[in-house]
Amino acid sequence: MDNAIARRGALALWDVGSWALATALVIGVRHDFRLTEVLWDSVAIYWLVVSVLLVALGYATKFYRGRYLVGSFDEAFGLALHFGAVALVAAVVSTLVMSPAAPPSVVVLTPPMALLVSASGRFAYRSLRDRGAPATTEGRRVLIYGAGDAGRQVLQLMRSEHDSVVGFLDDNPGKRHLKISGVPVVGTGEHLAEVASELDAYGVIFAVPTANGRFIGRVQDQAHEAGLEFKVLPRLGELIGGRVSASDIRPVEIGDVLGRHQVSTSITDIAGYLTGKRVLITGAGGSIGSELARQVHRFGPASMVMLDRDESALHAVQLSIFGHGLLDRPDTVLVDIRDRKALAKVFEEQQPEIVFHCAALKHLPMLERFPDEGWKTNVLGTLNLLELSAEHDVSYFVNISTDKAADASSVLGATKRVAEQLTAWQASRGSGQYISVRFGNVLGSRGSMLHTFNAQIEGGGPITVTHPDVTRYFMTIPEACELVIQAGSMGRSGSAMVLEMGEPVKILDVAKRMITLSGARGVDIVFTGLRPGEKLHEVLFSESEAATATDHPMIRSVRVPPLDPAELTDLAHVSGER
Repeated sequence: MDNAIARRGALALWDVGSWALATALVIGVRHDFRLTEVLWDSVAIYWLVVSVLLVALGYATKFYRGRYLVGSFDEAFGLALHFGAVALVAAVVSTLVMSPAAPPSVVVLTPPMALLVSASGRFAYRSLRDRGAPATTEGRRVLIYGAGDAGRQVLQLMRSEHDSVVGFLDDNPGKRHLKISGVPVVGTGEHLAEVASELDAYGVIFAVPTANGRFIGRVQDQAHEAGLEFKVLPRLGELIGGRVSASDIRPVEIGDVLGRHQVSTSITDIAGYLTGKRVLITGAGGSIGSELARQVHRFGPASMVMLDRDESALHAVQLSIFGHGLLDRPDTVLVDIRDRKALAKVFEEQQPEIVFHCAALKHLPMLERFPDEGWKTNVLGTLNLLELSAEHDVSYFVNISTDKAADASSVLGATKRVAEQLTAWQASRGSGQYISVRFGNVLGSRGSMLHTFNAQIEGGGPITVTHPDVTRYFMTIPEACELVIQAGSMGRSGSAMVLEMGEPVKILDVAKRMITLSGARGVDIVFTGLRPGEKLHEVLFSESEAATATDHPMIRSVRVPPLDPAELTDLAHVSGER
C-alpha cells in the first residue's frame, strides 16, 4: 500500500515538474528569460495554481489513484484531458483573478509543451518496464508465433509469469527486423525447429487467434516433431474484448485444428431481426440449441423461450445464460414437440415472432433401429411447429437440418430431408420467412464422435473407427450458430441455406491426432465397418441440387421442392400418429 502511494505521488510530482520545465522552456525560447520582476511573480503564481489544480483534479478524478496503467494508450488520452482541463481553468484564473496576468505566451504554449514532456516520461518508463529482464536470465524459454497485437499481449503475460520469451516467429516478411519490447522476430514458421534448437526454447505459444484450423494443425505438427510444447489462444470471437488473459493460453484442442473457420458476421443485420423480438428455441437444451440461446440472448430479444423435453438440459442452459437454474420462469418450457396440444398452448402464451427449430433425434444407428421414433420427432414434430408458426404469424422460422439430408441414405437423413421439404411447403403458403439451414458435424456436441473417442482414450482404447477412408465435415458449435443466426436474416423463404464447412476430414486422421494430443501410449485403432445407412463420404448438396451464392461467403443456397403434408401418410406408412 505504501509503495503504491509513493508511486502515485511520484507520478503527480512528475507532472508538476513537467509543467515547470515546460514553463521555463517557453520563457527561454519566447523571451530569452527577460521578464520583469512583476511578470516573474505572475509566472510563479500561475505555476502554483497549475500545481494545485493538477493534484486536486487528479485526485478527484482518480487520475493519480490508479485509474490507468502507466504508459498505456488509455492513460495518454486521460492525460490529455487532464492537462486540457487544468490549462483551461488556469487560463481563466490568470485572466480574471491574477493581476497582472501571466504572459499570454506562457498560458497558451506551456500546456501542450508540458503534455509532451509528461507523456514522453511515461512512454520512456513504459519502454524500460516492458523490456524487463534480459531474455536469457530467468524462467522457461518460449517462442511466440505471431508478432501482432495478441503476440504483444502474450509477451507481457509471460513476463509477469517470469517466463522468458526468447523470440517471435512471424510469416510476414515485413516484420523480419521487428523488435517488440526488446524481443526480436527471429524467423518465420518454417524456421520453428531450427530457431527453437538454437535458442534452447522448450515450447511455442501460437498467438494468431484469427488463424484457421489447417494452419494451426500444421504448426502443431512442426512443434511436435521438434519436441516442443505447443499452446494456443482461443479464436478471436472467444477473447473478451479482444484482450488476452493468462487463462486464455492453453494446450491445443482438436477443435482448434478441425474448426477455426473464418466467420464474418453482420452484427447490424442480426440485431435488426432479433433485438426486441420474441424468440422461441426448440431443443434449447441440446448442443446447438443451447449455444443459439446464448448468442441470441446477447442481442437483447424482448423474450426468449427455451423449449426442450429434457429438464436437466434446460437447467444447464438456464444456468449458463442467467447464472441460476431455478426453472421457475417463463423462459424455460418443458414440452415435447410431438405434443401438438402442449405446443399450441406455448404459442398462445408466448406469441413468438422468431422460431429456431433445433429439436431432433439425431443418432443415426438408433434411428435405423427405431425409424418410427425418428419420424414422430423429426417429421411430425416439425410439422406441428410449422403449422402453429403459420397460425401465429411467425416472421422467421429457421429449421436446423443436416448434411445427411442431401442424397439421404439413412432414416436420419430421410426424415430431415422431409422436414426441409415441409418447411419449403409452408414457405409457399403465406407470409413469413421459412428456411432450413444445413451443415455437417459440430465439434463437441452431445454424443458426438469426439466425446466417444475421448472416452475410449481415457479407457485405454481401442478407438473404434468405422472405415479407414471415412470422411466428415466439421465446424465448431459457436461458428455454426453464428452462421445459423446470420442465415436466418438473409435466407430466401423456402430454400435451404448450406453452411460452408471447409474440406472434409478423414476420421482416421482425427483419431490419430486425438491420441497424440492426449499423450496416451498404446491406444489402438480398430475398424468396425460402416453401419446401416451410413455413408463413406457425406455431401452438402445432392446431385440434383444447384447451389447459388449468397451475400455471405460461407453460406450458399439451394431450392428445396415443397412437400404437401397430405402426402406424409404415404411416405411414412404409419397411421394414427396425428
